[in-house]
Amino acid sequence: MTPATPQPFVRMSVRVLGISGSLRRWSHNRVLLRLAQEHAPDHVEIVLWDGLEHLPPFDEDLEHAGRIPAAVLGFRRDIRRSDGPLIATPEYNRSVPGQLKNALDWASRPSGMSELVGKPVAVTGASPSPFGAISAQTDLRKILSACGARPLDAWLAIGYATDRLDLRNPDPATVAAVRNLLTNLADAIEHTRVVEHRNRQLAVRRHGLRATGSG
Repeated sequence: MTPATPQPFVRMSVRVLGISGSLRRWSHNRVLLRLAQEHAPDHVEIVLWDGLEHLPPFDEDLEHAGRIPAAVLGFRRDIRRSDGPLIATPEYNRSVPGQLKNALDWASRPSGMSELVGKPVAVTGASPSPFGAISAQTDLRKILSACGARPLDAWLAIGYATDRLDLRNPDPATVAAVRNLLTNLADAIEHTRVVEHRNRQLAVRRHGLRATGSG
């Protein structure tokens, strides 16, 4: 009997939502996301979200009244349609910019049932300093964990960003580091898919057993 020919391993495609914590059109972190978009692995699609400036301050009264702003609903929808976000944060006063924290406050609702719960998230940051927004990244990880998301263990701090983030002549080491981060995110997404599929199968089996034994 002729043995079956091994099939090549094919990665599932993933859809990543790129979120910049800066409002400036050509900020270092927006450029970082564009670099990621241009040099992403073949199975990774990055969709850039550009609605940060349109989110109003978080207001729980609006939530209780059922008057969630359209910009917030759109942001939550975009998170839901993605397999996982890639967030690039600048560092303001040693922490996360207020507008990014505000966006995550909106995205974290309803508490425990938001679109962020269980989502793998890759965190990065760029700054002209040598530190690459590392303090902001640390705080961002805490916020994401509190929201129920799953920030990756992998770090990517882009220091001296002015020299390293030239889209016309990108630094090869920076491109390689960005691709590696995206590969880690894609692997985490694939693992999440496998676990969710297994849990669905177990739930179906349990339901079948209960139905069989209910007579």
